[in-house]
Amino acid sequence: MELKEKLISSFMAFEESIDVHNELHNVRTSAIKNFENKGFPTKKEEAWKYTSLNTVLKNDFTVFPKNENAIEFAEVKKYFLHEIDTYKVIFVDGKFSSFLSSTTHDGLDVCLMSSAFTKPKYKTVIDEYFNKIASKDESLTSLNTAFANEGAYINIPKSKVVEKPIEIIYFFTGIENALMTQPRNLVVVGENAHVQIIERHQSLNENPVLTNSVTEIFAEKRAIVDYYKIQNDLQSANLIDNTYISQKQESFVSVHTFSFGGNITRNNLNFYHFGERIDSTLKGITIIGDKQHVDHYTLVNHATPNCESHQNYKTILSDSSTGVFNGKIYVEKEAQKTDAFQQNNNILIGDKATINAKPQLEIFADDVKCSHGCTIGQLDESAMFYMQQRGIPKKEAKALLMYAFSNTVIDSIKIPELKQRITKIIANKLGVNLGFDL
Repeated sequence: MELKEKLISSFMAFEESIDVHNELHNVRTSAIKNFENKGFPTKKEEAWKYTSLNTVLKNDFTVFPKNENAIEFAEVKKYFLHEIDTYKVIFVDGKFSSFLSSTTHDGLDVCLMSSAFTKPKYKTVIDEYFNKIASKDESLTSLNTAFANEGAYINIPKSKVVEKPIEIIYFFTGIENALMTQPRNLVVVGENAHVQIIERHQSLNENPVLTNSVTEIFAEKRAIVDYYKIQNDLQSANLIDNTYISQKQESFVSVHTFSFGGNITRNNLNFYHFGERIDSTLKGITIIGDKQHVDHYTLVNHATPNCESHQNYKTILSDSSTGVFNGKIYVEKEAQKTDAFQQNNNILIGDKATINAKPQLEIFADDVKCSHGCTIGQLDESAMFYMQQRGIPKKEAKALLMYAFSNTVIDSIKIPELKQRITKIIANKLGVNLGFDL
């Protein structure tokens, strides 16, 4: 049975296994019908022109884990940001791990979507926010909505500054041979509140994994949200990450995406403005090799006046790897005084590496400041020669130049311990010891 048919046939059994109110039943039913009509995206669609899922979909994926799989802390502690204390919402093969997690209801809610769906005290928030900005048209977002149950529910009340970062980590043991999961995260950040969140998907086994994740983030007036995505998985892992962000007046949301591992990674990142003086920041670093494929598809919808957005994506491709960047800034007629900036820089290390870049501006307002730029090239040979003349070996010189190329993104990380972790990952990817600490 093909994966599409398997998912559709499993939907009724899934709904019978969970306890949800009627409104969610209607949402799920509508979503599975949309997926049934559209199926998985293909390269015939403009948005997926450079990314094919055909080889991934040939795997005989288990849709729902058959077993409750447990892992020891010692097996996975290196993936945590253990240098500092954090809240942790941890899942193993799609199931919540109470053993590894440290959630809280002390002045804020850091818990599970399954709890939020079923407990009456959360019903008002779920009705107001769940599936309100996630696309009703995109087939993979609809698929996730139909099966949404496990994931992180984060609700930060008005004026709350969360003192510890929140880690959301999905581990896959590989015991199911091939597994597909549908994580769903909902993040609501109240007026004047501030939170830092780190998200990671990590396989512990070489068996194939397909993760179709959806995250909805709501930033209320003057809220501050720093969201970090670490994508450094095994090359048997495939990730489709769909993130939708709603911002209200004077809110600030930044999303940093670090793509270093995995087989096929597709990041759909969508910002929507619902108030004036909003600031949106989208930054990313991609360093891949072999036959890895990373596709960034971004949208910033400027719908209100006096708002800003800043995009900066850096990509380093070696061997036969492929990168895709499709960044769209949409400025509506009412969005006067918009200040939007987009930059995409790419370095090709290998002769067989490929980059497909498509920066886009659609502007319907006449009093704006908008710009975009895209560069594709190789390392500066004169800079390499200069460094070697001063005693720096070629390998280290090459690594330092690539690190400097990425540094404008690294420098904006606001969690020092995470900044150190990303620096070490980049050093490992470049195959050198950079010899300094940040």
